[in-house]
Amino acid sequence: MTESKTMEKVACYHCGDDCLTTAYVVEEKSFCCNGCKTVFEILSASKMANYYSYNDHPGATRARTDKRFDYLSSADIVNELVDYTDAQITIVTFFIPHIHCSSCLWLLEQLNSINPAIHYSRVDFLKKQLNIRFDQQRISLQQVVELLYDVGYEPLISLQDIIKKQNGLNKDNLVQKIAVAGFCFGNVMLLSFPEYFGIAEYESTFKHFFGWLNILFCLPVVFYSGQGYFVAAWQNLRKKIFGIDFPLALGIGVLFIRTCVEVITYTGAGFADTLCGLVFFLLVGRFVQQKTYHHISFERDYRSFFPVAIHILEDGIDKPVPLSQLKTGHRVLIRHNEIIPADAILLKGEALIDFSFVTGESIPVKKTLGEVIYAGGRQTGEAIELEVVKPVYQSYLTQLWNNEAFTRQKDNRMQTFNEKVSRYFTIVLLTIAFGSLLFWLPTDVRRGFAAFTAVLIVACPCALALSTPFTMSAALSVFDRNLFYLKNVAVVEQLAAIDTIVFDKTGTITTGNSKEIKIDGLLSTKEQLLIYSTCINSTHPLSRMICQYLGTQQRLEITRYAEIPNLGILATIDGHRIRIGSSKLVLGYKEIDDQVSKVYLMMDEEVLGFFEFTHRYREGMENIAKLDVSYQTYLLSGDQDHERMELSRFFKRDTTMHFNQSPQQKLDFVQALQQDGRQVMMMGDGLNDAGALKQSNLGIAVTDDVNNFSPGSDAIMDGRSFHKLPAFLRFSKDTINIIRFSFLISLTYNFIGLSYAVTGKLSPLTAAILMPLSTVTIISFTSLATHFAARKRKLA
Repeated sequence: MTESKTMEKVACYHCGDDCLTTAYVVEEKSFCCNGCKTVFEILSASKMANYYSYNDHPGATRARTDKRFDYLSSADIVNELVDYTDAQITIVTFFIPHIHCSSCLWLLEQLNSINPAIHYSRVDFLKKQLNIRFDQQRISLQQVVELLYDVGYEPLISLQDIIKKQNGLNKDNLVQKIAVAGFCFGNVMLLSFPEYFGIAEYESTFKHFFGWLNILFCLPVVFYSGQGYFVAAWQNLRKKIFGIDFPLALGIGVLFIRTCVEVITYTGAGFADTLCGLVFFLLVGRFVQQKTYHHISFERDYRSFFPVAIHILEDGIDKPVPLSQLKTGHRVLIRHNEIIPADAILLKGEALIDFSFVTGESIPVKKTLGEVIYAGGRQTGEAIELEVVKPVYQSYLTQLWNNEAFTRQKDNRMQTFNEKVSRYFTIVLLTIAFGSLLFWLPTDVRRGFAAFTAVLIVACPCALALSTPFTMSAALSVFDRNLFYLKNVAVVEQLAAIDTIVFDKTGTITTGNSKEIKIDGLLSTKEQLLIYSTCINSTHPLSRMICQYLGTQQRLEITRYAEIPNLGILATIDGHRIRIGSSKLVLGYKEIDDQVSKVYLMMDEEVLGFFEFTHRYREGMENIAKLDVSYQTYLLSGDQDHERMELSRFFKRDTTMHFNQSPQQKLDFVQALQQDGRQVMMMGDGLNDAGALKQSNLGIAVTDDVNNFSPGSDAIMDGRSFHKLPAFLRFSKDTINIIRFSFLISLTYNFIGLSYAVTGKLSPLTAAILMPLSTVTIISFTSLATHFAARKRKLA
């Protein structure tokens, strides 16, 4: 008989989590752990309790672990982290993953009220960055981090520091270039109006004067603002590539040369206004494209997963050292919830290692003394001592990253539509230009060169160059709002082109370690209390889930307790003999081949029933299952095949599900599909999927916290948006169709302009009207069409 029940739970006043104990109560307010209680006490002592008026349960969930920041006392590490330091002042920028609401911002900007040694603290809400300036004579960097931890906002500090990488990006002064081009564009347009509307004969001297002024305004536009297009075109030509930058640079160059020739020879006013407008709009398009990129680091490796420093034991004393200095033979101390950075032998303590990032299995593995523990595991029990047997760079974990799929650039990346069109566009453009020159050359040399330059001016692919960035920028904004973060605009086209989807199981189509739990049997109130008092002593995830299921109970004193690896728990409470664990421990016979995880219950030699644990599949799996109509779908899992029958609801053909897959087997499977001509998209969450993600044509990391470690990928999807995958796929195809249609609009304008250009009689006024008109049309169409497509797919 299955019993389902709900019990009244008390929410933590600070973070909102369920309180599993009544040990932490202050001022009639309940807290789930000592950390949350400490935060409340700090705020109350600082007269900042109104923090809680900004939001219900605004605080970040506090990890129930003993965090240590001793490594921040090392000068070598501190120097790598700080932005500026002198004898008095230090400035540092931290990445704070837990920033999520207005109350977070308010509290973090009030740090100087808690500790006057902090001069100021400013939050960049979008980047989740906190900039702090403090007096290093009165407070150290370690103490600053400890203060942040105490108030519930622990910084994410890793060897591959995200913030440093972002701040270290090449800055091309794009805003300044746009400002210069815009200033010159406005002035040139003003000086060109007399030419457009006619000028009196006695004022003709002003006409030449304005022409020379226009040339002066063109100089900074061409040689400063437009410099990047010439550099890019030259680099592409050296590689024998005809990209979109070549016709753009050619158009800018021809516009400038013809303007100078006409002004110097008094034969015309030139095309200064068209030139400045072209560069200005192109730079605006590039700026819009750059602004839509999300501040997420995709090029991560094992260093962003490991701690900055590790504690080694020398003469019985532990001291922090940078990870780079960890060597074979070092004896290291790994505390609860810390990562094992190198392959090592267990010397002391009970090791219960979570290898979910490496193997995909979510249940921790018990290790015995003398056994090798591989890097990448996370200790979930008490502190243990290990002896390093391999350097960090030689560990099993780093071998995954050193696989060929990680170190090489993807040669299976598809050519984008813009790249394909640009090559042919350039060839056609030059053919028409030289054809016009040769046609007029025998009869009118001057008209021939005028036609040649006019074709290059009119057919300059300004609208084409703007259609892709504006469409893609709008598309990336839609994806971003729906918690789907793409690495770059090329990913949209790759997403539209895929025909095969490969899913990982644990953490990808299931909600990480979250499982559904139900009980087979009836438990009295006394029995529930005894089971709770037994399981509360265990760090095993299933034991913790049982405690959460039973709710907050009064903890009884245990007279006997033993936890047997891979079997379960033996305990004696109030004279009752309790067994909780596998069928082998509780029932006394061979392990039952269950299709789901079960924990059996026995009290005083009487079997009470069992808890049954099943993975909770992500919302919308029914919609995902329908993808097999348009796509080939596969499941690759490192887990056992306990849930094959359950998964058959989503993967109709049994041959598409593969279990017990190692990281290398996943990579090989994707590679085999590609050799059959398939365009493969891999969706995974853990390090064991990293090789397959890199090998695939498009790798998507699915995570329930985009700020936590995720393997190298082309995109990161928040687990809450997993059910929108079919809509994302359809919207990507809509986006490509919009770009193609905008290209047709661009060609229409080019056709109209070329009909004038080949005659050699193109006037500056016609060019001045045609250029901004085509630009405005393209920008308006792409923005409106993308918005309409997003609404159609229910993404807006």
